[in-house]
Amino acid sequence: MNEVGQMKKRTKVILIILAAVVVLQAAWIAFCGWKWGWGPFHKLSEYRYRSMPGNADRYAVSQVKPSGDETLKGKTVIFLGSSVTYGAASLGESFADDLSARLQCNVVKEAVSGTTLSTTSPNSYVTRLDNIKTRQADLFICQLSTNDASQKKPLGEVTDSERMEDFDTDTVAGAMEYIIAYAKDKWDCPVVFYTNPKYDSDEYAAMVELLYEIRDKWGIGVIDLWTELPEITEEERALYMADAIHPTRAGYLEWWTPVMEKDIIEMMELTPESSEK
Repeated sequence: MNEVGQMKKRTKVILIILAAVVVLQAAWIAFCGWKWGWGPFHKLSEYRYRSMPGNADRYAVSQVKPSGDETLKGKTVIFLGSSVTYGAASLGESFADDLSARLQCNVVKEAVSGTTLSTTSPNSYVTRLDNIKTRQADLFICQLSTNDASQKKPLGEVTDSERMEDFDTDTVAGAMEYIIAYAKDKWDCPVVFYTNPKYDSDEYAAMVELLYEIRDKWGIGVIDLWTELPEITEEERALYMADAIHPTRAGYLEWWTPVMEKDIIEMMELTPESSEK
């Protein structure tokens, strides 16, 4: 084969490889859209989630009735978190919205999927505190992010300080302490962290242990879904969970929300300043 023929053959091979790379990239982007709602194909995930029995209209927030409890009626609750707080697998509706409907409170939901407590990733919880413009709040609830566990963010250590400038927000511990100090300083209200239910993650288990160490220092509330949620059948799990991390509408409404509502009401009743605001 002459030199021109060899060059044409090499060019053809290169073009085939490039085309394969483009196809694989497009397939990966489409898969991410279908699986996690990321990127330009994010609508694919909505179609997938909408077809799940646990996201049927009867579980929608629009169907939730007030509980009659007036502990938080008319009050403002801030929720800071990522996909679980947002409701990524439940069409944008989460326990935060269920609680708003049941307890008739005003909810500020600052939640962005895929984000972490640690500031080593963009759009972290710490960074997004400045997005919350409300000047007054009666309760601040933060998610113990599973993303920090899956991305293996450094755990860090609890400090002896209560000054925001002393916390290493690249670590999980430092970010949590910063968030607590910020919320107490800006809104002077009770601060609560909630966990995900138990799933297969040693990293997240370590974060739950860290949370209790931080609770002992700061006196914050903890909603421990890691250990507190009642056992469910496999049939119920199929209805309640879109995957190991993310609930459906039914999962929030029938499994998570009752526990969170009970814990929140008990915490608020034990907080003197909550009745004075």
